[in-house]
Formats: sequence, C-alpha cells, structure tokens
Amino acid sequence: MNKIELNNITVRYGTNTVLEHFNLTVEPGQILGIVGPSGCGKTTVVRAICGFIDPQEGTVSINGNIMYDRAKRINVSPEKRNVGVVFQDYAVWPHLTVYDNTAYPLKKHGVPKDQIRPQVEEALRLVNMSSYHNYMPSQLSGGQQQRVAIARALTSSKDLLIMDEPITNLDAKLREQMLVEIRLMQEQLGTTIIYITHDQEAAMQLCDKIVIMQNDGSIAQIGTDEEIISNPANRFVFSFVGVSNFLPVIKQDGKVYLDYDEKILLFDEVPAEYPAADRADIGIRPMDIVFDETSPVKAKIVSAVFFGNIYSYFIDIAGNEYRVQRITSGNEEDEKYVEGLEIGVRFLNCKYFDREVKN
Repeated sequence: MNKIELNNITVRYGTNTVLEHFNLTVEPGQILGIVGPSGCGKTTVVRAICGFIDPQEGTVSINGNIMYDRAKRINVSPEKRNVGVVFQDYAVWPHLTVYDNTAYPLKKHGVPKDQIRPQVEEALRLVNMSSYHNYMPSQLSGGQQQRVAIARALTSSKDLLIMDEPITNLDAKLREQMLVEIRLMQEQLGTTIIYITHDQEAAMQLCDKIVIMQNDGSIAQIGTDEEIISNPANRFVFSFVGVSNFLPVIKQDGKVYLDYDEKILLFDEVPAEYPAADRADIGIRPMDIVFDETSPVKAKIVSAVFFGNIYSYFIDIAGNEYRVQRITSGNEEDEKYVEGLEIGVRFLNCKYFDREVKN
C-alpha cells in the first residue's frame, strides 16, 4: 500500500495553465476517484504522478519517497516509480499472448524467469483470466482485454494502480461487473487505487472518497459520496453530480418566494441556510420535487415517461421547465399524473446558492 502526495503542482502547456498550485493526498489502501468535466486536468494529474510529464512547480511523493521535485532537480523515471497504469483503450500488445502481455513489465525489469510465472499466474487469477494464457488479444472480448490490462498493471505494482477511464469502452453490464471485480481485487491486495473518470455513478459505486475537479483544474470538494450529495461545497458540485434543477428565489418580508414575473410563495419563513443576498437560487434534485394538490406552487406536467420503477416528468412552472422523478407506487395513483395536468408541487431538501449571474 502506498501513500501519494502532490504538493503545489503547477502544469502549463505553453500559455495554458492546466493545474496551478494543486494539492492532493491519497491515503494508503484507499480507492480515490477523481471526477470532473472534460479538460479539467484529471489526466494531467495522472501523468504527473506517473512521471509522463514534468510540472513547472511542485513535488510528487510516493510512500514518502520524492519522485519529482523541480526545485531539488529530482525526477525519478516512470519505470522506477512502481506504478501500475490501466488506460481506457486497454493498450494490450496485439502480437503477444495474454501470458506475455501480463509478463511484459516483469521481463522489462529483469525479473528472473523462475519468478515471473508465479507472479503472472497470480495476476491472471485475480482478474479471472487464468485459463486464457495462450489466447491472443484478437480472440478476447473488450472486457477480457481490459482484465488483461489490469493483470499487466498488477505485475507492474500491486501497491499502486492508476486507472484512467478503464471501463468507458465496455457495455453497461460489463461496466457493472468490472467495478465489482476491481473492488474485490483491491480488498484482497490492499492496493491503493486512483480511479479517473467522468462517470459519477461509477465513482460513487467504487470509490472510498471522490475528488470533484472544476473546469479551471482546482478541487471543488473531496468527500464520500454521501458527503458530496448531502453537503455539496458549491453550486458546481451540486450541478455536476447527478441531475439537478435550479429555481430563482427571493426573500421579502420574512418569507421566500419563487422569483418569477409573478412572485409565488414558497416558504413562510426564511431558512437559516439562505444566503445573505435577497435573491438566490435553490438547487433541488428531481426526486425532491413532489406532487401535492394543497401546495400554492402550481405546475403543468409537460411530459411523463415510465422507466420500469420510476416515472420521469418534465413540469412547467411560470414558463420554466424542470425535471421530476417519482418511484412508482404500482396503483392507480400513478395513472392520474398525465401530460397536461395542472398540479401543486412541493420542494424538499433544498440547497441554497448565490444567484448565478447570466451573461
């Protein structure tokens, strides 16, 4: 198990600054997910840890050993950092068998032949590929090729694995299966894993903690999935993780109103978490908008779609469209919420944010 520390990392490509004074610590034996929008710097973080790029500032340490320190002119080569890497496109050698692909890092590091076979067999066992020693990559499915890529990474290092979008190219069923297998493997080995993805659901299912990166390369929040969902650090986190609605509100005379051309009473008292400014936005999840005929807030159902155990609606409030989800009750109650219906709505578990300024 390895601890990773990035301190004050700055990475620029020409005039484009991708990371600036970036700090991150990954605890030993932890699966840490890094998520964020495309171009926010997730892969740059990985490349800095692996030694594929040289930051303009900062230090990279693995297990207390400095791998990179520009000021001290320390720069350990990638092959000596003891990091296993799994990429999105598998990157298995097409001309090598499953066994030889898995053995490649060991051979490259000059491991004696009598020590290679047991390590390869153990790695293949961990990814359920023991019976595929002599297969060529062209004979394997995408999921099997990804398992080989993970096995090869394990022969590079069982202490630290970096997985950069490792299951994106797999179908939904295989993605679920691979997430379970990665977790089981990590529990057996105690490996420290950094899991890079844009898929928040995968990160929440797999990771012990999640780093949310913003477009400018900064960290918006680090926490468990429960912490991030229940207590988002800012508007970006709330909007990035899951489906969200934002509605304009205003406080007047000790009450809160929906802030449309015609004000609509929302709450009789101003919540303690309401921002300092009179005008704000509330963030609310689709599941936290509920139909209630007694509510003063009226909406029109624009569309209603059934998804197995969930109904998905779009509703119109004062000319603005919002998303609602309801778990089906399995009775006639579901059938009355049809397109065109005028219905009252209530808002639960609201989050309050400063009013977004639109250009």
